[in-house]
Amino acid sequence: MGGGVKKVYTYAEAAQHNGRQKCWIVIGGKVYDVTKFLEDHPGGDDVILSSTGKDATNDFEDVGHSSTARAMMDEFYIGDIDTATIPTKVKYTPPNQPHYNQDKTPQFIIKLLQLLVPLLILGAAVGIRFYTKPASA
Repeated sequence: MGGGVKKVYTYAEAAQHNGRQKCWIVIGGKVYDVTKFLEDHPGGDDVILSSTGKDATNDFEDVGHSSTARAMMDEFYIGDIDTATIPTKVKYTPPNQPHYNQDKTPQFIIKLLQLLVPLLILGAAVGIRFYTKPASA
């Protein structure tokens, strides 16, 4: 975009660009064309694609992006959202949060088991080898 002219998009316009060919996200009332960034996003393109068609501000903030990531956003900035066009029904996130926290506990346990199980198997193998060696000698 040349000349620094800000374009104002309606929420519906921004929401239409929700695929790999044209991918726009809305964060903090600003519109970003992240089509070229899909392949390079460290979290994968699915994360961005799941944030299209809605206000992605909470999604973006919840992840805790670095200052480098925030600085990179400037190159994808294409304009602002006409705040009068944002639907008020979009904010229904509270039911997700308790469910989301429950999901984290099993993930933690699975990761812990992924670490402990191989160590237990290794310990058992070393123990068996240690105790069976004198018997065969």
